[in-house]
Amino acid sequence: MPANKQRPPFRAEHLGSLLRPTELVEKRIQLDDKKALEIVKDDELHVLEDGAINEIVKLQLDLGYHAINDGEYRRHQFWGTFFPNLEGFEEIVNPEWDIFRMYVPDTAAFTETGHKPGETIVCTGKIKHVGSAYLSDWNYLKKLVPADKVKDLKITLAAPEWYHLRYKKGRAYPKEVYATDEEYFADIAKAYQTELQLLYDNGCRNVTIDDPNLAYFCDDKMIAGFKADGEDADALLDSYIKLYNDCVSSRPSDMHLGIHLCRGNFAYSKHFSEGGYDRIATKLFNNIDADTYFLEYDTERAGNFEPLKELPPHKNVVLGVITSKFPELEDLEETRGRVFQAADIIAKGAGQTREEALKRISVSPQCGFASHHLGNAVTRDDMIAKLKLVRSLADSIWPGEP
Repeated sequence: MPANKQRPPFRAEHLGSLLRPTELVEKRIQLDDKKALEIVKDDELHVLEDGAINEIVKLQLDLGYHAINDGEYRRHQFWGTFFPNLEGFEEIVNPEWDIFRMYVPDTAAFTETGHKPGETIVCTGKIKHVGSAYLSDWNYLKKLVPADKVKDLKITLAAPEWYHLRYKKGRAYPKEVYATDEEYFADIAKAYQTELQLLYDNGCRNVTIDDPNLAYFCDDKMIAGFKADGEDADALLDSYIKLYNDCVSSRPSDMHLGIHLCRGNFAYSKHFSEGGYDRIATKLFNNIDADTYFLEYDTERAGNFEPLKELPPHKNVVLGVITSKFPELEDLEETRGRVFQAADIIAKGAGQTREEALKRISVSPQCGFASHHLGNAVTRDDMIAKLKLVRSLADSIWPGEP
């Protein structure tokens, strides 16, 4: 059995995106009509980002966090610019409705309000990694901490199937470029392998892939949509799991890989889907070559802890039991009780004691505070109070542990 990886994850974690300062939000609003690759070239924006990142790194250090990041301040939305930065992808404006699977939760949410899904990136040619979308961000971040802290820093990546699930079968790429999903996925995997190696070579040891898409497979409405279209949702999920494993197949053994699932965290605290992990738990926890799962567990829409019985003894879970969507603070003792409840289920499934299971558990908010640059319906003070609560919760369960 593989060894369990620790440090990372740490007992108190957060997911990555943090509320941006007002001046940075206002500048990004000014750039809303620009394409992703145009936005990242704006010099005035860079100056604002640098100052904001310097401050948010200090805040995380002051609050006692170890898996520190740049707040995702250089991103318009949480997934960044990995895909448009690849050769073979292009951002299109005003896409046609008929390319989308209208029952995919985030697509459905946009169309219900009369909006096109934001930032439509499509494959137009052979996919090739021609330069890192994340490396300059990483290299700036690592300069802001002591050298011995660099290994703890975290960077979040886009999900490899991000621009596949939302498109109808056969519409994610031109047929004359890729004959099958397998061919398309093979080149996506090569791009991820290259990106991960570049990050590793520059000192990165802690990566999390943010993936609401996997959680969408828990949503009954989406599953019904696939069935109505005559498609096999389970087979598609299997193909995504293979894609994941191909993407990380060459990662070095000392690079920690986390996967974060949530049900949407759009501007002003909007979510997109509902459903417990029961439908996907066995495959998610056992078939993907990841070390740690960051799971939404702040409301009933994520279901109960029972699916955690499927978590193998060598893997970790970060319980997202504090909400980032609203300012009200959770009760510390009640939330401790929820963590112990989850630990008992994990222990039973793995044949462990509660104490052994707790060694593989951490706590966090269920998602970021600003997956979209506009941010959630909370203030900066609210965010800080939530991050302090996460730290206090961790300290109350694992005193003295980072």
